[in-house]
Amino acid sequence: MIYKVHRKVPMGWNMRLATAALLLGIVIGAADEEENNKCVYETLPDIETGLCSGLDVFYPELGNIACMLIPDCNNYRQKITAWGEPIVKFPEAMEGAYYILVMVDPDAPSRASPKARYWRHWLVTDIKGTDMKRGDIKGQELSAYQPPSPPPQTGFHRYQFFVYLQQEKVISLLPKENKTRASWKMDKFLNRYHLGEPEASTQFMTQNYQDSPDFQNATEVEEEIDEPKN
Repeated sequence: MIYKVHRKVPMGWNMRLATAALLLGIVIGAADEEENNKCVYETLPDIETGLCSGLDVFYPELGNIACMLIPDCNNYRQKITAWGEPIVKFPEAMEGAYYILVMVDPDAPSRASPKARYWRHWLVTDIKGTDMKRGDIKGQELSAYQPPSPPPQTGFHRYQFFVYLQQEKVISLLPKENKTRASWKMDKFLNRYHLGEPEASTQFMTQNYQDSPDFQNATEVEEEIDEPKN
């Protein structure tokens, strides 16, 4: 006669197994959620990298976004419209020289129809080379910093930064240039003060946060939640 021995597993052991399985599920779920919410930084397409030359641009949280696409995560495309001026570094600046910093949007109001090119976002002269090296933009601010704020449904805008070696001691905007930031004749300004090729330059791209897939997906979810159920 063969006897089968049945061993009873203590109740406490079953509870431990159930708890371990639950914790494992939570960890896997958290890992999946983290992976889905991962912020992806993308460099600009090769066709847009012609200006990527020796200049770094730092914003809070984002870090250096020179020649980058502002990520569609963490609400960065909205935050950048409210942040103050970035840290702009030109590590190769000469310590005894003075520089001019220009920030413009060549895609105003849209890249397809840039009737307001160049929109002047920032213009600073008399920046010491030592300050330019460490990103401390101090000098004569001819146009105070204006954050990038591309209008809705106008696609991606390029925000371009140029650093020029300042040759003349006194740089100013004409009265008509001071009336508006739009449609700035940047080439005429550069010619007026004998400013040739920039010493360094870069750009980044962003679009209105309402046009971002993350924002649109969140809006669709909210609308589904708010819909009355029969």
